[in-house]
Parts: sequence; C-alpha cells; structure tokens
Amino acid sequence: MDVLGFVCAVLLCSVVVHGKPTLRKDRVLYQDPEVARQQANDDNKSFQYDHEAFLGKDEAKTFDQLTPEESKDRLSKIVDRIDSDGDGYITTAELKAWIKRVQKRYVYENVAKVWTDYDLNKDNKISWDEYKQATYGYYLANPEEFEDATDQFSFKKMLPRDERRFKRADLNGDQAADREEFTSFLHPEEFEHMKDIVVLETLEDIDKNGDGHVDEDEYIADMFAHEDGGPEPDWVKTEREQFSDFRDLNKDGKMDHDEIRHWIMPQDYDHAQAEARHLVYESDQDKDQMLTREEILENWNMFVGSQATNYGEDLTRNHDEL
Repeated sequence: MDVLGFVCAVLLCSVVVHGKPTLRKDRVLYQDPEVARQQANDDNKSFQYDHEAFLGKDEAKTFDQLTPEESKDRLSKIVDRIDSDGDGYITTAELKAWIKRVQKRYVYENVAKVWTDYDLNKDNKISWDEYKQATYGYYLANPEEFEDATDQFSFKKMLPRDERRFKRADLNGDQAADREEFTSFLHPEEFEHMKDIVVLETLEDIDKNGDGHVDEDEYIADMFAHEDGGPEPDWVKTEREQFSDFRDLNKDGKMDHDEIRHWIMPQDYDHAQAEARHLVYESDQDKDQMLTREEILENWNMFVGSQATNYGEDLTRNHDEL
C-alpha cells in the first residue's frame, strides 16, 4: 500500500441519500511530513501528524478523549501487537509494518462506513447513477436553492470531476463499481492506475490562472492564506525554497504534470518508512535503533493523544479497544 493515503487525505462528503449534499474536499492532499509537523507546531498541534500516522485518523480522535493514564494503558497493549517476533523490542521494520497496516485498515473501514449510502438498490455494486443521485441528487433536482455563485461553481466542477474519476476506477467498464473499484474511486492515491487522476486533480485545483502549470505563488497559496499581512511563518519560507530547489526540476519557474507527480508521489520516498524512522529516532533513548516498551511509554504523547494533549475538539464518539 502507498502510504500517501495518510499524509494525503481524501475527505469524504457526508451524504444522506436523496438529501442535500455536503461539499467535500475532492482532492487528495499531499504535504511533506516535516513541513506538516512544522505547521502543526505553529498551530500548537505538535504531534497530530504522528498520532494519525501511528493510529489512523479515526482512532487518533478516539485517543484524544482518554485520560493520559488510559492512553498509556492502550498504547502498552498496542506495543504487544507491533512486536511481531515477541522479543520485547520494536524495530523500524516492525513499526513500518504497523503503520502500513493501520492506514490500509483506515481506507477499507472508511469505504465500509459509506457503502450503504451509495448502494441504493443493494446489489453490492455502486453504479455511477447511484453515486450521482446520492451525492448530487438534491442539487440536480433543486438548482434554484444553489443561487450562490460559489456553490454553483463547486457543484458544477465536482460532478464532472467525480464522473471522470469514477470511469477511471471502473476497470471492467460496466459503469458500476465493486468494493475494490469503489475503494480506488474514494482513495485514488492508494492505487497505481488512479495516480494520474490524482496528479490531474492537483494541477486543476492549484493552477488558478489556468495555464496548465503551477507557479510558486500558486503553490504557496494552496497551503497558506496570507490574510493578516504579517511575516510568513518559517515553514512557508522553507516551502518557497523547496519549490525552487526541488519542485521546479527544470528551473522554468513552474511545475508541469510530471513535476507535480514527482512532488506528490515521489518514487524514492516511503512515507511509512520515514515516519517509523522518525518515531524511533525521537524515542530511542539508548540509541540502539530499537524501542522498548519503556521507551515508547516514556514518549507516549508522540505516539498517541489524550485529553491532556488534544486540540480542543469536542469529540463524543464511543471508543472500542484497538
């Protein structure tokens, strides 16, 4: 599994079948892990990225409801599951395997949660018409309620984009998606045959002047809104340097399709491996390149959250043992 899925997130729409659609973020978002952490630090959310990588998005939110003692107790039980050979040490390889497993589980559980919202005739497939009706039915039947120009633009843009993505996911061309095809539709970053769609959608969203490229200002504007007129945070300055040094490979001042693909889906970068190495480096007190249960629990708030380390979210979801 390509772990672009945990750094890059597809935020699904909340749909009530035949109800009013809710706008969703319809592009897979990629960000360099170190820049993500710098942004989190700016927002006083220093370990959010690590929590979501280690636990998965949903479970990270669950931990944010727990007391520190409860979080540490659960983390101790997770350590047993990560230690696949039972030798009492967590290696980078074991941690990487765990992170990949968590993110794969998140993807398929996410699809299972929304499946019945779209499979209207309960035939265990989702046709394009079913998806369109569930997501856009209210808009198509009541266009007069969407007089706001922004709403109209959003829905007119999203519908053909979703149809294009659906057709790419429909590998056998029967105009219906089985579970695997629908998973690739909702999480295209996880499937090789969908990655060109991810690149195209990224280009379309960031390219505000419509010239088919992404220049530095467009690149920065997609991740930072300079609203107060003050100085740019350090991470933004770093991103400008990243654009010049590493994004714009041919040094023409802008990114084309291939350069965008290299940015959001670098071939020589394993996100799970990088996150595993980061967690080991930050927690390995005796520098033996492995973690003991004690070292992990000593640095527990990097791995999991709690009521003491959450970010002000009012979360009421019930939690089950991992």
